[in-house]
Amino acid sequence: MAVLNKIRQRSFFLIVIIALALFAFILADLFRTGGFSDNKALKTIGEVNGEEIRTSDFQNRLERTGQGRSSMAIVNSVWDQMLNEEVVAQQVEVAGIKVDSEHFKGAVEKAYSNDPTFQNEAGVFDYAKVQSYANNLKEEDPQRYRTFWLGLEKELLKNTASNVYFDMVKAGVSFSEKEGEIAHKADNETVSLKYVQLPYSSIADSTVTVSKSEIASYIKDHEGQFKQEANVDLLFVKINEKASLEDENAIKSDLQSLIGDTVEYNNQIGANDTIAGFASTKSVEEFVAANSSTKTALKFQFKNQLSKNIADNLFDAEVGKVYGPYKDGAVMKLAKLVAETKMPDSAKASHILVSWEGLRTGQDVTRSKEEAKVLADSIKAVVSNSKKKFEELALEFSADKSNSSKGGDLGYFTPGAMVPAFNDFVFEGKEGNTGIVETQFGYHIINIKDLKEKKKAVKIATITRAIEPSEKTIGEIYANASDFVQNAKSGNFKDVAKEASYVASPVSGVKALDEYIPGVGQQRSVVKWAFGEENKEGSVKSFDIPTGYLVVKVVSKKEAGLKSVENASSEVLPILRKAKKAVLLTAKIKAKDLESIAVSNGTTVRSASAVSFKSGSISGAGVEKKVVGTAFGLKEGVVSAPVAGEKGVYVVQVTAKTAAQKLASYKGVANKTKTSVVSGAQSAVTNSLKEGLEITDRRSDLY
Repeated sequence: MAVLNKIRQRSFFLIVIIALALFAFILADLFRTGGFSDNKALKTIGEVNGEEIRTSDFQNRLERTGQGRSSMAIVNSVWDQMLNEEVVAQQVEVAGIKVDSEHFKGAVEKAYSNDPTFQNEAGVFDYAKVQSYANNLKEEDPQRYRTFWLGLEKELLKNTASNVYFDMVKAGVSFSEKEGEIAHKADNETVSLKYVQLPYSSIADSTVTVSKSEIASYIKDHEGQFKQEANVDLLFVKINEKASLEDENAIKSDLQSLIGDTVEYNNQIGANDTIAGFASTKSVEEFVAANSSTKTALKFQFKNQLSKNIADNLFDAEVGKVYGPYKDGAVMKLAKLVAETKMPDSAKASHILVSWEGLRTGQDVTRSKEEAKVLADSIKAVVSNSKKKFEELALEFSADKSNSSKGGDLGYFTPGAMVPAFNDFVFEGKEGNTGIVETQFGYHIINIKDLKEKKKAVKIATITRAIEPSEKTIGEIYANASDFVQNAKSGNFKDVAKEASYVASPVSGVKALDEYIPGVGQQRSVVKWAFGEENKEGSVKSFDIPTGYLVVKVVSKKEAGLKSVENASSEVLPILRKAKKAVLLTAKIKAKDLESIAVSNGTTVRSASAVSFKSGSISGAGVEKKVVGTAFGLKEGVVSAPVAGEKGVYVVQVTAKTAAQKLASYKGVANKTKTSVVSGAQSAVTNSLKEGLEITDRRSDLY
């Protein structure tokens, strides 16, 4: 009590201390993220040449596009849209393009002409209905009016201006007849040639030395090819919460105990009472429902419809036999042969479906269930007396439009293909029977047309239990995972994983906006953690995943910019090695004719016919555009100088040239080429514009 009194006496000071601690925590977070109102990451998701893309606008677009979903794929898609729009909008402003209300009307009509909300009684788009919708929204839901409608209006106007800009760009694309002629020749001219190839593979890689300085120089001379986004390399261990052998045996034992009868003391009668087990119970379905983790319909099945385990052990057994417990994938099962019969292996039937209001039949029905029953009874009475009327009434009344035009004919189907009540009526009935069955779709008036050969079928009751880890096992897995995390922080991650019998998996080049980790799936939280400023190379953390735990180590963090020699060597080394081999192979070519070159280098002269300039492919060598280009520049009979291609050094000789057929006019080819270029102009222009702009991207701060 004395301690409590002292706490009460100092309660004011405690409140002040707690408040100061909370304030300090908030301040620290604000300083870390950039202050109060100046925190741009909260207000803007990006900038293009200083023009902001506001976070609120981005989130509104995201909501409309993703319909409540916010995966990084949708975030990135919306970012690309809004970035491209802003890039083009700045060019629109420079070009002085203006759009007005008439442009907006046209854009709205184009976007919503097929929406019944904005159509008149004749089914024609009516802009007055759009204005009415906007006015009602403004009055009834001002917030949605601001976030949705005004945002949509802004987007449509911006898109309309962009379309005008791109129409101007496309109008500037032209191809002359001469360009059409060149394109025609590239498509249709061919050459036949002979060639000698000295493959790069003839020189062992180990004999060609490439220094780090040479790799560095190549990177510097080709900077555009070796730019990289900031990325990280990770190591991870996935620790799954799996049931132990002890858990499996416990589940098996539990199922085993269900087979026989048990004796329990009954307080109501004041004496022992015998509880029927699975083997002797008369209420099989209730027993299964009370003891199984999954529920399956109890139905007759043929032997080929049963699992091999059940077919081998129960199909020919006596009714009442129990098989199991046995393991089937991720579950433990106990099965019992409940009944056997003979039934058709397929049947043919027709039906008329009478539905009522509220059922999911895809039909606009207003009748009540009682009215539907009266109609169904009336139809049954008619078709029972006159089978010919069945087709006529199916066409008129059946809600199942997939077969009503065929007189309700369902064709042949096997047991279990239809919903239970429908299935039972057909397969337990007789050929020619007509009756009414109620299902979740309505009342079916069914006529059994044909029943095929009867075969033996059995009804199997199955109790299943998911094989899941016990609380004890879960606790042990957690303890082991915690130990691994601590040891991995101070030791070698791979070695510690190996000692603990875990598999350490590497993943390279993870970018700041990625959310998918191979072998694990979507793990956006892991990526954000790895890119956090406070997390350095060597940082280790455990993450909860649905199947257990994911322990991750940051192996390396690479800044945006040029790749280092180490990171680019796998790309550059083959290029430089190939260039050095080309010099060595070229030096081996001393003769001036192909036969002599082939003999002196232990190879043969090969031929290729109908080689086109556009394809750049040579029979027996593959795509060798540089070599093909050289061939098209040669006169017949002339032997080329050595050419360093993709797969080796070549010497070629053109044996024949086939000119392209001359056309009276090349305007059609020019127009076709223009159409192809125009179709990609919008994307090409936008990407080109982005290259010269200063773009700030804060997606990873927010998502």
